Amino acid sequence: MHSEFLMGNEAIALGALAAGVNLAAGYPGTPSTEILETLAKRGAEDIHVEWSVNEKAGLEVAAGAAYSGARALVTMKQVGLNVASDPLMSLAYIGVKGGMVLVVADDPGPISSQTEQDTRTFGMYAKIPVFDPSSVEEAYEMIQEAFDFSERYGTPVIFRPTTRIDHAYASFQIKDPDEYDRTEREGFVKDSSRWVIFPKLSLRNHAAIEKRNQKLTGVLSHYSRNRVIPAAGGAGTKRGIAANGISSMYVKENLSANEPIRLFHVATPFPFPEEMAVAFLDGLDEVLCVEELDPVIERALLAVCGKYHLPVKIRGKLTGDMPSAGENTVDSVGQAMRAFLAKRTGAAEEEKPKEEMPALPVRPPVLCAGCPHRASFLAVKEAMKGKKTIYCGDIGCYTLGNAAPLDMCDTCLCMGAGINIAQGVFHMDPEVKCFAFVGDSTFFASGITGVINAFYNQADMTLVVLDNSTTAMTGHQPHPGTGRTIRDEVVQSVSIGKVLRAIGLQTVVTMNPFDFPQAIERVREVAEEPGVKAILFQSPCVVRARPAAKSRVDEDQCIGCQRCIRQLGCPALVLHGKKAFIESSLCTGCTLCESVCPVHAISGGQKL
Repeated sequence: MHSEFLMGNEAIALGALAAGVNLAAGYPGTPSTEILETLAKRGAEDIHVEWSVNEKAGLEVAAGAAYSGARALVTMKQVGLNVASDPLMSLAYIGVKGGMVLVVADDPGPISSQTEQDTRTFGMYAKIPVFDPSSVEEAYEMIQEAFDFSERYGTPVIFRPTTRIDHAYASFQIKDPDEYDRTEREGFVKDSSRWVIFPKLSLRNHAAIEKRNQKLTGVLSHYSRNRVIPAAGGAGTKRGIAANGISSMYVKENLSANEPIRLFHVATPFPFPEEMAVAFLDGLDEVLCVEELDPVIERALLAVCGKYHLPVKIRGKLTGDMPSAGENTVDSVGQAMRAFLAKRTGAAEEEKPKEEMPALPVRPPVLCAGCPHRASFLAVKEAMKGKKTIYCGDIGCYTLGNAAPLDMCDTCLCMGAGINIAQGVFHMDPEVKCFAFVGDSTFFASGITGVINAFYNQADMTLVVLDNSTTAMTGHQPHPGTGRTIRDEVVQSVSIGKVLRAIGLQTVVTMNPFDFPQAIERVREVAEEPGVKAILFQSPCVVRARPAAKSRVDEDQCIGCQRCIRQLGCPALVLHGKKAFIESSLCTGCTLCESVCPVHAISGGQKL
């Protein structure tokens, strides 16, 4: 054993290595991304680690390994579970032979996601056990227990950290590589009665799952990470707090040493540890449930009270005692706890005097200075000026194209959806010029099927692939178009242009968006072509490929029209007096501002 200072995602990865994981697959998505990157960096060469094209593919790869008796890990964020839900629902019925853990990182807030969906609720829906760590150290230990649990009961297990666990840091003891599990795996054994899903098998296995999960409510009541913490001072307390995950830590931070409150830490929200819950509720008058995001514990305790006829008032999100949306904090939990105690004692809640803090400046997210997406959006905007046009966006850096002054994202639903939404608009209003923007990584993850659908169903639309040669939004992970794997192995890249032509598209144009006048003209030409056509704007992400030269403004030549500032919204462009000025520390020399200046007062850049 040795001590390390680890990020939560690193701890999860090293815990999986200690558990003897043989294969790990996933798709990058904040806050889960660093798990797979750590596995690739610190795992032995005989452990297969891959960025899959999407979460569904990753889960199915992991299932094949688990069918073979291997221990498999698959990683994603909460919205990625939606993509993987089809195989997961069936896998719950089929089961696994080797331990299989799905790390699904939830994002209360949401801080970097489309939704605040709660994976604990998904686990209940899929009838799959859910493990819910409350600290970095517990995440390291708990994922090892999750693999053992999965293997023992032949079921995939969901491991649900949240952003504040994934990105927190802690120092603690971890295993040395020679202490890792080295169990030999049997390999795949043919058995169509087990591995081939048929209605008869599903019916039988559904009954078995329900019976197993009922048994697990008792098993998990004795799992050491589910625990009831007696109130200070022993018996006689009438109040309790039930919490999970990072919220448990917030509760502890707000409790004084002699507070007469009984605590219930729920580490496995499904199947719910019912026997332990009954012991926790015994003798209490009321309980406050502190959790993110759905009222999972609250509903479970209400069910327990009803089943066992316990006269306990359960408070939480359903009663308005806790916020129904958003992330918990130490302060928000403390406020809810003080209000809960005041209701019980009849005392007025004492508000601590708040220190007056200066207002923070508003800092909306923007495309980076020199981002090629800005040039791509602007080229399309200029080309389609005066025409009835809709711009269907997607998930990625380019979602920021919705902001002024670009205003180039009319819709954004989920990864790959813009391509199909554009088709729907066209079929209802053929007079509209329909554009769908998609990134290179998203094209492989969920865009290809939309293009096939458009071509097959004779839509009239323009696909714009914003190819910056990386998965920039989540930290520059490789994808099939980059010719690199997660371990930086060089492989044959997949050409987006060749894929589009193979589908049947006749017009596929590739260009550098920083060749700005030419880009505008080519967009005009392509948009007038009938059917489905594609523009591939290719220019590397400026974070990975910064040019050495920087643009500068000739103050004598600048007429102060502010066109560069108002048209581009580049953070490097500011006003000094009435003249444009370029902050050299931010400028990347992309030359886009040089292209839009009407008097050619800007020069010196070097386009990529």
